[in-house]
Amino acid sequence: MFGCAMEAAIVALGAPRWTGVKKELRMATPYSQDLRDRVLAAFDRGMETDDIATTFCVSPAWARRVRQRRREHGETSPRKVGSPGVRKIDRGRLVELVTADPDATLVELRDRLGVACTSAAISKVLRTLGFTFKKRQSMRRNKTVPTSPSADGNGLLGQPTLIRGG
Repeated sequence: MFGCAMEAAIVALGAPRWTGVKKELRMATPYSQDLRDRVLAAFDRGMETDDIATTFCVSPAWARRVRQRRREHGETSPRKVGSPGVRKIDRGRLVELVTADPDATLVELRDRLGVACTSAAISKVLRTLGFTFKKRQSMRRNKTVPTSPSADGNGLLGQPTLIRGG
């Protein structure tokens, strides 16, 4: 009927239910070290997984994973949350490549860097470094005489140039 002993006690005491209340969405946080220690102590006393899950209001799978992690790795603390923050792209080298050849495509830049990543990753790094795609240098538009060559039959003037924004 109830998922855990704590929920049953709250309902039995007549505590209000959370119906119709909007909850703030946020990232999940790991269970506390205290709870982990209590779950592991219950396993050490010989309690069954389902009983532990009911007693501490955790899933049986989580309780098994905590015990397995202690057994295999000797760790009881939660793992770090988030990405490892590894940078594949050498930013200094990328700036050198763009400065040397501003007309290079993203794929060409990736190949010259020799990294296994997507062209979108190269584009993102270029944007964070302040590079933008512009078809012409920043200057006042000439209203009387065209400043760029006329387009060929398909309307393309060539590839945009990477220019460092400021």
